[in-house]
Amino acid sequence: MYKNKGKICATIEARMTSTRLPGKVLMDFCGKSNLQHIIERLKRSKYLDEVVVATTVNKDDDAIVELCEKIGCKYYRGSEADVLLRVLDSAKSVNVDYIVEITGDCPVIDWRHVDNLIEMFFSGEYDYASNTIERSFARGFDTQIFPVKILEEVNEITKNLVDHEHVSIYIYTHPEKYRLINWKADDKINHPEFEITLDTKEDYEFIKNIYGNLYPSNPDFSAEDVVELLLKNQELTKILNNTRRKDPFKEQREWEEKHGKEL
Repeated sequence: MYKNKGKICATIEARMTSTRLPGKVLMDFCGKSNLQHIIERLKRSKYLDEVVVATTVNKDDDAIVELCEKIGCKYYRGSEADVLLRVLDSAKSVNVDYIVEITGDCPVIDWRHVDNLIEMFFSGEYDYASNTIERSFARGFDTQIFPVKILEEVNEITKNLVDHEHVSIYIYTHPEKYRLINWKADDKINHPEFEITLDTKEDYEFIKNIYGNLYPSNPDFSAEDVVELLLKNQELTKILNNTRRKDPFKEQREWEEKHGKEL
């Protein structure tokens, strides 16, 4: 348990116009959309006061709003390009003090990880806690928490377009400014080679297999359950061998080299 120092929300970044896999947030796994699964998994948290979907004003995202209204989840519509500002305004719309940032391409996100990271964050005087500063968890379990006031500061400090696309990247790439803490996976779940994010058609088939194996018997399956499944059935991961992911750190460096560190 932790001493409550303010309200916490999880923001879920979601839009229909993904470049590589349009409409991925509403793709179906076992009869429910990807986004609905993420919402339901996060709402099991013991510590989150709110879950809010951070979507855009783009008309294509009306479908996301319809889902949120149907299942009773809060949402905020903001900038499509400036994701940092959209997440910040989403958190402000529900009047919270801390943000747990989640992306809409993580259908196997584990609420237990969220709660563990919240406890870690409040165990000391930190500005940012994450399980990704040093990669030990599989991609797809990514969880991070930081104060709203820190994101407000970052919004004012940097004009780097990459920082505004990848919300918290400025925080964890500036350890000289911010107090960071990293949660390292234990041996049982320390498998950073696994990538369980929904970015391509291959990812969809891969994650659909995970849900098909785990969800029918246990809708609240854990990250450990996912890793155990993949270790026992490594042929499931072969479909992903040629998948190429974006490198936000490379994009950030290139933007800074062209425009200067901060404007």
